[in-house]
Amino acid sequence: MYKYVLVPATGSVSDEAVFGTALLAARPFAAHLEFLHVRVDVTDVVISMSTGGLGGGGAVQGVVDKLELESKQIEDRAWQSVADFCEREAIPRTGPRAEEGVSAEFTVEIGSDAQWISEYGRFADLVVVGRAQPGREMAMEVLEAALMDTGRPLLVAPPAVPQTLLGTIVIAWKDTPEAAHAVTASIPLLERAERVVIVSVVKEDNPREYTSDRLLRSLRWHNPNTSVHQLGRERRKPVDVLLQEAGRLQASLIVMGGYSHSRLREVVFGGFTNRILAGVDIPVLMAH
Repeated sequence: MYKYVLVPATGSVSDEAVFGTALLAARPFAAHLEFLHVRVDVTDVVISMSTGGLGGGGAVQGVVDKLELESKQIEDRAWQSVADFCEREAIPRTGPRAEEGVSAEFTVEIGSDAQWISEYGRFADLVVVGRAQPGREMAMEVLEAALMDTGRPLLVAPPAVPQTLLGTIVIAWKDTPEAAHAVTASIPLLERAERVVIVSVVKEDNPREYTSDRLLRSLRWHNPNTSVHQLGRERRKPVDVLLQEAGRLQASLIVMGGYSHSRLREVVFGGFTNRILAGVDIPVLMAH
């Protein structure tokens, strides 16, 4: 089960959907939410800018003051958004405790978002982040770090808070270690789902994919209401077949595997997975 959930608090408007999605994952397990805000390291920024000819001491100090002010304002927004969220959802902000119910705390570090997400994420049961948006390179770096550098499952929140994660969970099945790891990581949710559908996209010359049947036998020990949908491509891309089926099933969550570092930019944030993240407003649970 998930008892310690890491949630970045960026101070941006997208935090609301991330917070709400994280709470949906935390509530069934009375988990603790660690809201992590990372402040910009002003010294590093100034050093990098100075290599390009920042100017004299007065100019440097002006930049430092401006960056410090902006950083403090963003931190204040992040703290306030967490405080408002916890008050609205009646979540006590405290450290680990013995009582039942979800709890939360707000932590601040200084430096790189991706670095601190990696470090804190390795000790979390689940990491919840927002989707990368066009022009937001930092968000993609955080996604990459959370997936590839933590060894933990990653829940990618949709743009708006979903009603539930525990309706129909769709498993995008492919016979790979990454997909198997994602299934294992999602077991706490699969056990509580209304139903689980294993979706396998088969090739025209291989009309039956037997490993999905093996997965079915295994998962029915966790959730008897599990089934397999094997779908042909019909000259379509596998991702389009999967997305259409997830929409038809009104999926509340998609479970899928991630890939290796060498193919990360191309595959995880470029090809199949990028279409999944951009194609439907459904939470996605991934593992590498």
